[in-house]
Amino acid sequence: MKTEAKSAGFTLIEMVIGMLVLSIAIVLLTSVLFPQSDHAVSTLQRVRASELAGSVMNEIWGKAYDEHSGFGGTPACDSSTGLSCSTAFGPDAESRNDYDDVDDYNGLTQDSLMLNSSRTYADLYPGFGLQVSVTSGAATETKLITVVVTTPAGEAIRFDAVRSNY
Repeated sequence: MKTEAKSAGFTLIEMVIGMLVLSIAIVLLTSVLFPQSDHAVSTLQRVRASELAGSVMNEIWGKAYDEHSGFGGTPACDSSTGLSCSTAFGPDAESRNDYDDVDDYNGLTQDSLMLNSSRTYADLYPGFGLQVSVTSGAATETKLITVVVTTPAGEAIRFDAVRSNY
């Protein structure tokens, strides 16, 4: 009597081809798919940085040009009223909720209180850095507002605006 041998397992060639296919798949995953997750995180951090800078910039933009400017910017300082514009930038011995002109925001950081809040920017944006500076612009009747937000990955994103004396 003859019995047929039953095949049990894989041949050597099948094992080698299987390992080759598996190694190609792993290379594709590690070189194409996995780096996309890092890219998604940096995109999310940039969006949050933009939100933070936008909210701070909008708050600053809604304030008067100078301590000596009238309501709504008229009359402007250094105009016919004889009131000269401030030369010292920073809060004028005011609390955070009383900032009333653009240059009061000079030196604002992530550890500063938010407007009408007992929380800081660092509380709502953990890991993010914030630095606001206000300087005299190239024209004598302008102020350059610079907001720099640093993401948790260490990327510094700069936002600039120029405010005119009108």
